[in-house]
Amino acid sequence: MAELMYWEAIQRAHDEEMARDPMVICMGEDIGVAGGTYKATSGLYKKYGAERVIDTPISEGGYTGLGIGASYVGVRPIIEIMSVNFAWLATDQIVNTAAKVRYMSGGQLTAPVVFRSPGGTAHQLGAQHSARMEKVFMGIAGLRVVTPSNPLQAYGLLKSAVRCNDPVFINEHELMYNMKGDVPDDECFFPLEGSEVTRSGNDVSIFAYNISVHWALAAAKILSEKYDIEVEVIDLYSLSPLDREGIKQSVSKTHRALIVEEAEPAVGVGAEVMAILNEECFYELDAPPVRVSAVNVPIPFNHQLEKASIPSAKDVVDAVLSMLNK
Repeated sequence: MAELMYWEAIQRAHDEEMARDPMVICMGEDIGVAGGTYKATSGLYKKYGAERVIDTPISEGGYTGLGIGASYVGVRPIIEIMSVNFAWLATDQIVNTAAKVRYMSGGQLTAPVVFRSPGGTAHQLGAQHSARMEKVFMGIAGLRVVTPSNPLQAYGLLKSAVRCNDPVFINEHELMYNMKGDVPDDECFFPLEGSEVTRSGNDVSIFAYNISVHWALAAAKILSEKYDIEVEVIDLYSLSPLDREGIKQSVSKTHRALIVEEAEPAVGVGAEVMAILNEECFYELDAPPVRVSAVNVPIPFNHQLEKASIPSAKDVVDAVLSMLNK
């Protein structure tokens, strides 16, 4: 077992998959000579050369389309979009080309391509560099969406994604690249479908993903130590497909549900989880499900306003206490 940073786990997965299969390539802005904005491809350019670690122009739609086209003929590209905010420029290629080709070709073509992109609210990057776009991609039929919350998931999900014949969008969070965690020395994989119980409890189910998992765990510790409330924290690392059975199992145990997300609430992950609860778990609920989400505004640059616009562990604690009338 090795303790790796989140970015180191991603870099290791890249390296192992490129060493295993010469058809695995990397593409993106500054991923080669510079080693990537967040170091996730550091050292790969020197090891594998410019033909397999490709520094691209600043043209998200162009290089994303190029990678998707290459995937039709056997290449397995890992395409890094430097910031998920810029993924808007590649949505036509991702949505209309990669996600639909298997269906539209009757299974004759597949697009085994991986899109990696960091997003979320980091430290004063402003509204145009703080997007939370997971809600956009999880609604696209034919596209898998996963979002790792720790180094082990970051490593195992990327390796599974590279070997998958479906297009996979990996939504990373900019604040987690220096987070440390244990990753086995031996090769391992993380399933592209499912969820993970990161803390067991009987009083309330908290559903979270990527950085909000850590807010939920911090809140769970406070609730246990100060109020003797034991919450169950479910990491919804797979956003498409969502783990409907895992959601139902947890709510059938606790009979209360709270969804925590960094994104704005409208048409988001929390809204979809609440739809599942309403459609499939209604008679298991002892209280209405609650969302803890961002304020529906563009993320401010001002540090205090930025903090005020997104949830915190305290918001999660307050929501649970309110739900339990405490």
